[in-house]
Amino acid sequence: MTETEIRDRLLAALNRNGGASSDFDLNPDVALPPNRVLRPAAVLVPVMAERNDIVLTKRSARLKHHPGQIAFPGGKQDPTDATLADTALREAEEEIGLSRDMVEVLGALPTHETVTGFTVTPIVGLIHGAPSFRPEAGEVEEVFRVPFAHLADPVNFRVEGRRWQGRKRYYFTAPYGPYYIWGATARILRGLADRLAR
Repeated sequence: MTETEIRDRLLAALNRNGGASSDFDLNPDVALPPNRVLRPAAVLVPVMAERNDIVLTKRSARLKHHPGQIAFPGGKQDPTDATLADTALREAEEEIGLSRDMVEVLGALPTHETVTGFTVTPIVGLIHGAPSFRPEAGEVEEVFRVPFAHLADPVNFRVEGRRWQGRKRYYFTAPYGPYYIWGATARILRGLADRLAR
């Protein structure tokens, strides 16, 4: 796809109706506290315009939370972030060395509630040029790319499960080569794939 074609596809997908998602979508028996307080966070869904790839990270195995998992660059909203898009851009700059000047923010996907108590807003951004990614030492083990076509096709996602806190918990996965993409990252990508497929 050309840069214009991929932008048009993403903008059309962002304008389609669709609700929020959560880590509990495939587990309807989980009773969530009605008065729970969720902390705002944002991730950048970085799409490389010239290569038609989506950029992901592998978290450091030394991290306390989600070690070794595949994730988007992102994190909790800081008081200095004017918007959640600012949060996503700041985190991408800190975690993978992606200059915000290279990112064209196209819009946001519906929020995603995580099991860790965050409401995450995925910000879709088109990367222009060829950035030299620099993984943040101690937090990011690797920055890698997955073909847009792979993650834009719902057929490449499947549901798997494992025991967690005494019960079987189900979640989306989107394996690619040696990378096991699952959990919130896979759920957000599945939501995007569903919109792109319509």
